[in-house]
Amino acid sequence: MLILGIDDAGRGPVIGPMILAGCLIDQKKEANLKKLGVKDSKQLTQKRREFLADIIKEQAETFEVIIVYPKEIDGENANGTKLNELEALACAKIINTINKGYKKIKVVVDCPSPTISKWQDFLKTKIENLSNLEISCEHKADKNHVAVSAASILAKSTREKEMDKLKIKFGSEIGSGYCSDPLTCKFLEKHAIKHQDEDIFRKTWITWKNACNKLGQRTLKF
Repeated sequence: MLILGIDDAGRGPVIGPMILAGCLIDQKKEANLKKLGVKDSKQLTQKRREFLADIIKEQAETFEVIIVYPKEIDGENANGTKLNELEALACAKIINTINKGYKKIKVVVDCPSPTISKWQDFLKTKIENLSNLEISCEHKADKNHVAVSAASILAKSTREKEMDKLKIKFGSEIGSGYCSDPLTCKFLEKHAIKHQDEDIFRKTWITWKNACNKLGQRTLKF
């Protein structure tokens, strides 16, 4: 059986893109991938993720990676499309791209929504051909399914490469892009307004707005 695992990386950060990855794997290869160390990407170092990503790409029947940059996230958000819906649209795009000429595919998605059935129903409305698909949306799918673990590694390694590009352009003080990262917070405090026209910040995020407000108040003081 062919299994298409789908997972995301970078849903919550204020800096950088969100990544969705889909990895189509023959079930017969799952044991070997697991033996090589394919598991939830969060349990691996960046170096190990990069190493495994190359192996996954070689072992997979095919794979698809979608990069959703901050400008698109903000635009969709402004139009009323929430992040969970945007992720469902990206998942459907992956499925529609990969589902060409296969007799049967089991699709397993790491569900971002607390209401799995509702999110899965919405996802299905965006899929072009459901006739040969068995779809399962689950929480913690990246921990329970090798194909989803593989997708999570592709997604996270892609985001890390995107963040590395930003670090080259803006300096390493940009941090991981997450609000919990002190480096990212300091970068925001200094540059939220200066770099607002660059496609790096999610400007509909309250974190960015708060940083701009603080910078504005600071400017007024001087």
